[in-house]
Amino acid sequence: MSERMVTAGADEGERAAESALRPHGLDEFVGQKVVREQLSLVLDAARARGGTSDHVLFSGPPGLGKTTLAMIVAAEMGAPLRQSSGPAIQHAGDLAAVLSSLDEGEVLFLDEIHRMARPAEEMLYMAMEDYRVDVVVGKGPGATAIPLELPRFTLVGATTRAGLLPAPLRDRFGFTGYLDFYTPEELVQVLRRSAALMGVQLTAEGAVEIGRRSRGTPRIANRLLRRVRDWAQVRGSGLVDRRAARAALEVYEVDERGLDRLDRAVLDALCRRFGGGPVGLSTLAVVVGEEAETVETVAEPFLVREGLLGRTPRGRVALPETWAHLGLTPPRDAAWQLLPEPAGEGDDEADGAGGA
Repeated sequence: MSERMVTAGADEGERAAESALRPHGLDEFVGQKVVREQLSLVLDAARARGGTSDHVLFSGPPGLGKTTLAMIVAAEMGAPLRQSSGPAIQHAGDLAAVLSSLDEGEVLFLDEIHRMARPAEEMLYMAMEDYRVDVVVGKGPGATAIPLELPRFTLVGATTRAGLLPAPLRDRFGFTGYLDFYTPEELVQVLRRSAALMGVQLTAEGAVEIGRRSRGTPRIANRLLRRVRDWAQVRGSGLVDRRAARAALEVYEVDERGLDRLDRAVLDALCRRFGGGPVGLSTLAVVVGEEAETVETVAEPFLVREGLLGRTPRGRVALPETWAHLGLTPPRDAAWQLLPEPAGEGDDEADGAGGA
């Protein structure tokens, strides 16, 4: 057997192992205890009735398992899964085409459902409630609405921005589950399971070290595990222990608290460039060279949760912990006293407050 064939076989096995990291049932799913129990009741009741489940909405930061839970809903109901996303549905006709092709009992998963076009959202209201849509044929005074009956289906929506969903759409979901960040102990369980499936030798100390740097997110934990495994194979003994985890994560610029390059860039700009703020989100994003949505959805949830970033009506501010983590001395007129409560979508109005 040639070396190329051996390598190809190893790569194929690696991909198969990584695809197997997703749990296939609620009993395998680690963490989110409340959501798991609530969802289990919804699905068990639907199976007992012999019908379809209520529509389900999962919300929360990226990487916590919304897509995995959608797959589990389909698996638990013994139904096929159809996947699409909000950005892919920009016209009512796009949604009508998807809905009309569904089979009885099928599960339709729409990721980032808050980014769906408004005309499609309005069509979805009727489809979720009455299992029919009106397809408009023609234009102007001669246009005709043709009712199209749909099979009973289950819609599973996922969003990182539940506040952007219109109230009429939110109200049509029979069950809403909010996924919160994982504890380090839960991440250790995730890592042990993933290591076993990947054939990685992971020590208890190594799992703890990776888990506490994973920002409370299973997706990040699994990604860091693969990178530490690579370091252990190339520069270590193949064993993923604490020493290997620390050395590897230093190479990949993940610090003791789990902060990566983007996190540190945001905090560094906030303190060094703007004196601790307040500064608007858009201005801060320009300085670090990222989209405002990336900063808001990827970096901010973890930084706010860790007490390293504050959101005020006037913009983002550095907190005492921020200055200490960066080894800097805060100014006398530090801005953290401006922090009443988390601000909403209007934060960008504060861009002039910390002008570039």
